[in-house]
Amino acid sequence: MAIEGRDDTHSGRIRLGMVGGGEGAFIGAVHRMAARLDDRYEFVAGALSSTPEKAKRSAAAIGLDPQRSYGSYGEMAEKEKARKDGIQAVAIVTPNHMHFPVAKTFLEAGFHVICDKPMTTTLAEARDLAEIARRSGKAFILTHNYTGYPMIRQARAMVAAGDLGKIRVVVAEYAQDWLAERAEDTGSKQAGWRVDPEKAGAGGAIGDIGTHAHNLACFVIGLKVEKLSADLSTFAPGRKLDDNASMLLRFAGGAKGMLWASQVAVGNENGLTLRVFGEKGGLEWCQEEPNKLWYTPLGQAKRLLTRNGAGAGPAATAVSRIPAGHPEGYLEGFATIYAEAAELIRAAEEGRAPPEGLALPTIEDGIDGLAFIEACVKSSKEDGAWVAL
Repeated sequence: MAIEGRDDTHSGRIRLGMVGGGEGAFIGAVHRMAARLDDRYEFVAGALSSTPEKAKRSAAAIGLDPQRSYGSYGEMAEKEKARKDGIQAVAIVTPNHMHFPVAKTFLEAGFHVICDKPMTTTLAEARDLAEIARRSGKAFILTHNYTGYPMIRQARAMVAAGDLGKIRVVVAEYAQDWLAERAEDTGSKQAGWRVDPEKAGAGGAIGDIGTHAHNLACFVIGLKVEKLSADLSTFAPGRKLDDNASMLLRFAGGAKGMLWASQVAVGNENGLTLRVFGEKGGLEWCQEEPNKLWYTPLGQAKRLLTRNGAGAGPAATAVSRIPAGHPEGYLEGFATIYAEAAELIRAAEEGRAPPEGLALPTIEDGIDGLAFIEACVKSSKEDGAWVAL
């Protein structure tokens, strides 16, 4: 992606490896496509499955050099470190419980890390990983991909510019229905680990999609949640983790919020929405129509702002790839994170400060996400008691 105002002239692509993302996985292919989209990376190595045979088959299916298809992430880190043309960064797309040990291994081996969310399964692990990353001097990027959407960048810029005035109310929703029945009983790999506390961590829907809604709200308004009151529910019989969550939020600065995350909301596919209301106006955005942002100044008619269209500012156009009227969405949002990660990695490799204007999620966002999950679980166990993050 040619981002306006930034220097995209550098020699060669970043050599990228991947842990996880083999056959039967969804998100690994998404990461590989996103990394290729702006021609900033070359995918050269992987430990694509915890099963060596499956890792080998997965590598063959996507044309990966069999000599650089590894049976374990430990072997991959060791052998890639010994190569003159070894990877520079690794993408971690495993189930949640593997994020910490894999990230720790690669950071300590001297590689930059791009990790799927949530960063770890516990807040203690997140804090430990942050210290490991600090000592390593390597870049750590968390792929909260929705922050890469052009109209989300537009909304963030408008809030920061004071167009809405002081923020009063924030409403975030993320509604799906794919776990309305016990998909984990059908052999679904995706459902199986996401409802298993040993692999997903303490949060079910709240960890899988609630963290996205929380991160997006904080990203747009530039404020952190200070306290919350949560009610986590499990509607599917026998399921061990929550599949529906609702909560009240109190942000720094006095703003109040509501968040609903559900994977049993029949009729919803991927309904991530955000509404922000301030003293002077309001904004509304829906992920299923990502190129549109509704803006209502106080006392005036509602206005439709579109990507690369009327009302869009540099924050949106800087991360747009194609002309107005052509849809951009999920993959491009991911690709924005990868493009900005490339800027951060290049700066670290060259020993210079990263360019201004990067807005990608970092390890601090990962810590905030785990604090959010643990506060939700604690609050719900205490019958909705207010819990500080």
